[in-house]
Amino acid sequence: MNHSESTVSKQKARRRREGLRSALTYLFLSVWAVVVLFPFYWMILTSFKSYGAYNGEHTPVFFTLSPTLENYVNAFTAVPLGGYLLNTLIFSLITTAVMVVVSTLAAYAFARMRFRGKNLVFGLFLSMMMIPTELVVITNFVTITDLGLRNSFLGLILPSITSVFYIYLLKENFEQVPDELYKAAKVDGTSDLKYLWKVMIPICRPTLVTITILKLIECWNSYVWPRLITDDPAYFLVSNGIQEIRENGFGRENIPAMMAAVVVISVPLILLFLAFRKKIMEGVSRGGTKG
Repeated sequence: MNHSESTVSKQKARRRREGLRSALTYLFLSVWAVVVLFPFYWMILTSFKSYGAYNGEHTPVFFTLSPTLENYVNAFTAVPLGGYLLNTLIFSLITTAVMVVVSTLAAYAFARMRFRGKNLVFGLFLSMMMIPTELVVITNFVTITDLGLRNSFLGLILPSITSVFYIYLLKENFEQVPDELYKAAKVDGTSDLKYLWKVMIPICRPTLVTITILKLIECWNSYVWPRLITDDPAYFLVSNGIQEIRENGFGRENIPAMMAAVVVISVPLILLFLAFRKKIMEGVSRGGTKG
């Protein structure tokens, strides 16, 4: 065998190894995808089963030949699920909007403005991430209760209008914008707010979109704080509404109706993430890359 034939043989062997490696990788990813997605499939499948059909199954059935929408009708008639969704939408939109404004201004101040003790203040600010969430919840509960804001949207919203992590993410992103742009803008007499609005925000839009979406998801999934600060059903969010549904709505035994309510609550977040998944990945990668 000459040298060229030996080279061709080695290339074929390498391609076979690479092909086998790729096949095993895709096989592993496929199995893992099934493991991750199966609970969602089971949730949706159960929501389309009748109460009698579900309870009549002695062994799990992975399909249904007689789907029904009765559970979805019950989800909106047996309990005020529509009201819970509206409350959650109001809470999520207002909280996210205020948080984005506060975080943007704070991140800009730490990234571009010069003042004595800035690094010390920012270090102390970051140290707040080390404080256990339970301690913050207790402090917020005492403060909101003393202000008489329990069972109100203001009491729900106030503790969530800032985020150390999102401010840090935005600050890192703002610092990637060249200083020459800022100096040129100041020479032209541009104010800091105008520079932020006209230059920084358009350049850093992917990161802003990312934190907006992540905050919306965080607000929609909030459980501990809404459960703690509200006991009036008029201010229930979907998180504590689920518990109300389980206790006083369908009952603990009506699993298909519960699954229908959970599907209704989960679908908006799934659609939101699927629609903006590329921007989320882009924003996170931009926020974590220097230079």
